[in-house]
Amino acid sequence: TCGLYLITPPELGPGGPAAFAPALDAALAAGDVACVQLRLKGADDGAVLEAASALAPVAHGRGAALVVNDRPDLALEAGCDGVHVGQDDASCAEARELLGPEATVGVTCGNSYHLAMEAGEAGADYVAFGAFFASRTKDAAARAELELLSIWQQAAEIPCVAIGGITVANCRPVVAAGADFLAVASGVWDHAAGPAAAVREFGRAIAEALEADDAGRGEGGRR
Repeated sequence: TCGLYLITPPELGPGGPAAFAPALDAALAAGDVACVQLRLKGADDGAVLEAASALAPVAHGRGAALVVNDRPDLALEAGCDGVHVGQDDASCAEARELLGPEATVGVTCGNSYHLAMEAGEAGADYVAFGAFFASRTKDAAARAELELLSIWQQAAEIPCVAIGGITVANCRPVVAAGADFLAVASGVWDHAAGPAAAVREFGRAIAEALEADDAGRGEGGRR
């Protein structure tokens, strides 16, 4: 299977978290979204905590986890489900020690299989590879090849998240290569027909990619 991992816009817009919450709820109601990452680069701690307080009930009400980007301390204070850390943030081991065994800890690994293996050994619940395409949200420090997803699926059991410029139009080969989750931001929030329509279209594209891959490989599918 392959699911959606939704990343919030870098700014929540006029009205802040309260005004953004209905858009998030509509997106989550439109399809299967496993996780929402609160990613507010440049926002102060108070703004992140305010956003987490407003958006956690929305995510949980639709069966999605809410994780905070970069800051395990804020994830703990806000009572979120976990944290996503980059290579320049707190380490996976530090995040795990602070948040405990039940929290979700994800780690950015760029295009490095080695970093992903280290993250897994340190207790990561998932690893994120990318960027696979040019992103409108973030300048990527590394570009990853689709083959990395296939290699990871053959060698490891920890789920992998594909990130970086993923849209409805280009997601099918990423799904077929072995991504367990597609991390999307502008591909949903900037969609011409709106976030809910984007999530529905992603769902159809993922299903079509999986069906085509299963047909090509037999009943064993990607794995």
